[in-house]
Amino acid sequence: MLRTLSIRDFVIVDSLELEFHPGFTVLTGETGAGKSILIDALALTLGGRGDAAVVRAACERADISAEFDIQSLPELALWLRASALEGDPGTILLRRIIDKNGRSRAFVNGRPATLGQLREAGEWLVDIHGQHAHQSLLKADAQRVLLDAHAGLAPLAAEVAEAYRQWQKLGRARAEYETHAAQRNAECEQLQWQARELEQLALLPEEWEAVQSEHTRLAHAAGLIEGVRAALETLSEADAACLPLLAGAGTRLEALLGYDARLREASELLRSGEAQVQEAVYALRHYADRVELDPQRLAAVEARMEAIHGSARKFRLAPKELPGHLRQLQARLAELEVASNLETLVIQEQQARTRYFELAGRLGTGRKKAAAKLGKEVTQAMQRLAMPDGRFEVALNPCPPDGSLHGSEQIEFLVAANPGVEARALAKVASGGELSRISLAIQVITSKAALVPTMIFDEVDAGIGGGVAEIVGRQLKSLGQERQVLCVTHLPQVAAQADGQWSVSKFGIEGKVKTLVSVLDRKGRIEEVARMLGGTEITATTRKHAAEMLSLR
Repeated sequence: MLRTLSIRDFVIVDSLELEFHPGFTVLTGETGAGKSILIDALALTLGGRGDAAVVRAACERADISAEFDIQSLPELALWLRASALEGDPGTILLRRIIDKNGRSRAFVNGRPATLGQLREAGEWLVDIHGQHAHQSLLKADAQRVLLDAHAGLAPLAAEVAEAYRQWQKLGRARAEYETHAAQRNAECEQLQWQARELEQLALLPEEWEAVQSEHTRLAHAAGLIEGVRAALETLSEADAACLPLLAGAGTRLEALLGYDARLREASELLRSGEAQVQEAVYALRHYADRVELDPQRLAAVEARMEAIHGSARKFRLAPKELPGHLRQLQARLAELEVASNLETLVIQEQQARTRYFELAGRLGTGRKKAAAKLGKEVTQAMQRLAMPDGRFEVALNPCPPDGSLHGSEQIEFLVAANPGVEARALAKVASGGELSRISLAIQVITSKAALVPTMIFDEVDAGIGGGVAEIVGRQLKSLGQERQVLCVTHLPQVAAQADGQWSVSKFGIEGKVKTLVSVLDRKGRIEEVARMLGGTEITATTRKHAAEMLSLR
């Protein structure tokens, strides 16, 4: 859900901070006041096109930020984490800056992003319905996803897609086997002898470091023994060894403490040093008891090192990389072994094909039933929205015999605006105003299955009035119970149905045009609806009518 929209120096807007709420909200005001400019600003944060023309006159840059609550969109949260664009939990902040030279910068949660990433995030967040904005319902993928979601077929559609991927994967493996059998056999033979050599070497992951350490110790064993013996002589075994001397000096100092307590620190340090030297003597004796010359072990370790070095040179790797290389060889051999049995591959491919068409058949049956029901319901909704002869159909166009990732049929929304006319693709038939109303009809019918939490309708009331306008208002209000709905409207019948109303106006100050957005209370709404009813001159009658319309909603 859209929480806030911040706009700086955009077209005729100098500074706006808008806070949004759930439900159905209308934006009203005089023509040219800037209502659609707010929608255009939001569209920029969703990755829409922008150039230097959107920067307010005499300003350096336009800066727009939009904050959304995404607690109901776990898939978007996962996408943000995978893209290293995560921010505060349950929130996403989109920002777009365009400078006076037309250069554009984009940010997601304060981190630099591409326009493609803004657009991808926007696909989860907002659907803008209007004459001058993108319309997701014109996209074949969106039509398919909407039908499947409305019919509860999304999990089955996911199974179909996975079955198709598995079938195609096995088909590619079988084709590769038939095409590259000789090459694969040669690769297999080469990998086998390489793996055998490394298996015979049997180098453990941490063994190379251990062998190096042991070799260093064995190669210097004589020097180690000699050095340890000399240290022991100096410390405790020679006639003038330091340990007895330290002990004697400590005893003499202790005897003098009774005459001068200032010697206590030196005495304690001397006793501490004596204790540490004694510990060193114990450690050296323990080491001397264990170390010994072992020419045979040294020869064995050197032979092991030479074998490891030989394999490392042969494979052009560092010795420590050999165990990992063996695992890679074994993994590749396992892949080749799976792909080396043509008969098994053919059987697996046929089984995967059978499973795919079984699942796709079930999906197609469900889609056929859902398409008829959705076509009937949307047609009725269209006819209530000033399209009395309108007709909506969901076509299931067959795919090629081998099917597709999304099943055995392609989904296409068709519409006929007039009687006796063949229904054609939604994008090719509907005018801007009709498209908005058809989209409204579809969204109301499928609102429980809709994935996008915020929907914006710009001029959905084009070409209608009277009772039909009131129906449009009720439809939008109904949709607002399921989703956050924003609507730019000129019709009082639509505005009166809203949960909240904003008035957009522009005024001149110091030779500059500015836009002001006011959140209307009940008194303000009566005045604004009265203006919409009666034009520039507001009378007591129009105010009374406006109050009645607001009371009846």
